[in-house]
Formats: sequence, C-alpha cells, structure tokens
Amino acid sequence: MSALSKGLVSVAAIIAAAGAGVWVGQNGMLHLPPHPTAAINAPRAEPTGPVIYYRDPDGKPFYSLAPRNTDGGAPYVAVHASEDVSFEPKPKTQKAHASVPGAERKIKFYRNPMGLPDTSPVPKKDSMGMDYIPVYEGEDSDDGSVKVSPGKIQRTGVETVAVIKRRLTRTIQAPGVAALDERRIAVVAPKFDGYVVKVGDVTTGTHVKAGDVLATVFGQAVLDQAARLLVEENSGWTRSDEAASPPGLKGPAGVVGATRRLQNLGVPEEFMDQVKSERRVPDTFTIRAPISGDVLERNWSDGQGFKAGDVGFRIADHSMVWMMANVAESDIGAVEPGQAVTVTTRAHPGRTFKGTVRVIYPHLMKETRTVQVRIEMPNADRALLPDMYGEVQIATGGKEPALIVPSSAVIDSGNRQVVLRDLGEGRYEPRDVKVGHRGDGVVELTSGVSEGDHVVVNGNFLIDSESNLQSALKGFQTGSTPEANR
Repeated sequence: MSALSKGLVSVAAIIAAAGAGVWVGQNGMLHLPPHPTAAINAPRAEPTGPVIYYRDPDGKPFYSLAPRNTDGGAPYVAVHASEDVSFEPKPKTQKAHASVPGAERKIKFYRNPMGLPDTSPVPKKDSMGMDYIPVYEGEDSDDGSVKVSPGKIQRTGVETVAVIKRRLTRTIQAPGVAALDERRIAVVAPKFDGYVVKVGDVTTGTHVKAGDVLATVFGQAVLDQAARLLVEENSGWTRSDEAASPPGLKGPAGVVGATRRLQNLGVPEEFMDQVKSERRVPDTFTIRAPISGDVLERNWSDGQGFKAGDVGFRIADHSMVWMMANVAESDIGAVEPGQAVTVTTRAHPGRTFKGTVRVIYPHLMKETRTVQVRIEMPNADRALLPDMYGEVQIATGGKEPALIVPSSAVIDSGNRQVVLRDLGEGRYEPRDVKVGHRGDGVVELTSGVSEGDHVVVNGNFLIDSESNLQSALKGFQTGSTPEANR
C-alpha cells in the first residue's frame, strides 16, 4: 500500500470515530464527570475558632505560636481550631446544655481561648473576637488533669521520661592556681656562724637528690664541739665505762653532751663518725641536700660569711603540689574532703590531672565571695608548676540514691515547683513537688512523685496552655473553677 493510500485510510477512521461520538452524545448514553477545574474552584469552608498556631507557608514542618516570617519574608499561615490536625474522631455538633440523642460527647461549657479563668455556658467571643473553646465531658476531670489530643502531642513533640532513683552527681567548676606543698619545702640555714669555703655545682632551678653536696663550710663552734668529742673519746669516757668518769659526773652524760651539742648545731652524723674514726678534727665539713627537689634559692657564694639562721638554700619537692581552687559561695556547701577532682591547664591542652580535696579553708573572701579549697595533686613529672592556672572540676553529690528527673521537667513559678505526670491516653496531671539538690542537667525531687512515674520533659508549654493555667496547675495564678462561672 502506498503512502497516499495509508493517509486516506487514517482520515476515514478519524471521521468515523467523530461521528460515533456525536451519535452517542445525542442519545444520552455518555455521562462525563465534571471538569476537574470545577472541583478546584469549589467554595472552601471558612476556618472557624481561634488561631492556635502558625505553620510554614511552603508546607515544611515548621510551626510557631506567634506570627512570624520565613527567611524569604513570606508570612506564616494561621491555623484555626477547625483546621487543627487530630487523630481522634470529631464530635458531632451539639447545642449547649443539650444532649443530642446518639451524640458521642456533650459540651459542658466554653472556656476562654487565651487561657484566662473565664468560662461560659453558651458560645461567645472574647474582647478580640476569638471564639470560646468548647470543653466536653471527660476533658475536665475532678483531679485537675489535662487531656491533649494525639495530634497535638505528636506535632508539638511532647516527651516524657521515667522518674529514676540513683545517686545525684554534680560537677562544680572553679578556677585554681597551683602552689607548692608547704610540707615539702626544706631550708638550709646553719645554726652557727661561719663562712663558705666552696659551693657545689648547684644553681637556682637545679634538681638535686637527697644527699647531694650543696657546700663546704667552716664553723668555729662546730670545731670546738668536735674537739671536745674527740677528747672525751680519747679519755675513755664511754657509756660502757662509767668507772672512768670523774666524781659526780657519769661517763655517758659527758659523751652524750658533746654529741648532742653537735646535733643541735645541725652537724651531720657522718662528720661525727669521721672525728671518731680518724681521731682528729677536720677543718671543714660538708652540707648536703636534706631532700630531693628543685633549688628555689641559692644565696651563697664561695668565701661568703654567714650568721646563724641565714638561709643558704631553699629546696622544694614538686612531686606533689597543691591546687588552690576558689569555689563560689553558692557551691561550697556541696564540697567535702575526699572528693575526686580533675584539673585541666592551658599549658597542657588535652591532658587531665587528677587530685583529691583535702582542706576547705575556714573563711570566706568577701571581695570575691569565694572559699579556698586545697586539692592535692600528684605531680611526678613536674608538669604542674607553682602559680600555674587551672580549671578545676570537683565531683560532688549525695551519698544516698535519690529520685531524679531532668531539670526541664520542673515548671518553676518562683513560689511553687510543679511537674506534669503522664497518666496515659493523652492525660497529664500536675503534681506539686519539692526540689532538692541540683546536678548536671537533673534535679532531685524529695516529694510529689514516685520511682517509675513518667513526667513531661518537653512540650510543657502546650499542656500548660491546655490546662487553663489556673484549674489544672492550681496555683500559678488564683482563678475560679468552671462550675463557679456557670
């Protein structure tokens, strides 16, 4: 078949189909539905009821309780009560004070849409033209609980947690400064007059070990007592030979006297042993480091004279240091000796030092309203230096387990503290509680709840508004009951 023949056949088929359509339409055999445009242009019922929230104009899951604009400047769309999404079946229309046969629920009264303590037995509007909200039977229980629809719970993000019983922990933060342990500082100060013959290879900042040579000195008082000790030894005045003692003087008393005088002058035992073994008096003797540590001061030079009590060296042991923390007056009541402490410093970022609270100073610094707390810090590698700044964290808390809830669960009006207890099936009951100690994001409740109760921690504002503020929360603001306003 040629191309011309195919074209003629196609045109004939189209004409035949058109004719069949005209015949069917004329005989009433074709019923077409209305054009989709008609359904789109159908009149939409005007929303009723008060504006309960505002939603994003682009349909995004963003909501607001007050008018606002998007980042692009478009205003949020107001959602009225009749437009609110609910997963519960909507009640049939009922008249006030009338129970319609077969109706599911009965309207008991109407409440103010703004949460004010004002009710009405008949529908009305407030001063701003907003409709009063109907309250149905079962929504206002005698125990003051609040009923919230599942739709609102899901949209608002209401969350609950169980009341648990555990030890409350709280971390107190305070600034601190490292300091030397006063018990680990040694001073080299001779108890006699003399002069320095030779100073050892020691300077300020040198780390020395106990027994290292600090200096060689000469002291006439030391030599005199050493000579007396030698005479007593050579004359036979020993503890085992009391018969050789002069009349009225026991031998041990004489020998002990010479030895004791040398000890009182700070002469080391090795010097006295040298006198006894060599049977002579040395011209000088050596002063050694009394402890291991770092030299803080060196005040002597070769040939320098000194008086009794003059400080030649000051040595400190840095293996254990103090961290002096300034704890705020409001926190000091929770601090006790023996509590664990962690410290971080700017000098060693990422490193944590551990210590223990030892002493709480018995006075308050009125200028800063803080109390000094002494913390012992092991410092074997001498990383913590005196006057180094540190951030102190003291782990405090009760010794016994207590009922604990997140801080966000407590609604604090200033005079009262309330939590919203989940009764199930969308009902929430306000409970007066007493708050004890506060910890890291949690609080202790001493009364009002029991272990295992579920309380609201997120979305409190929704339940707070639904409870009428006065009847359900019972005391944030004194108001009359619904029955009294009928």
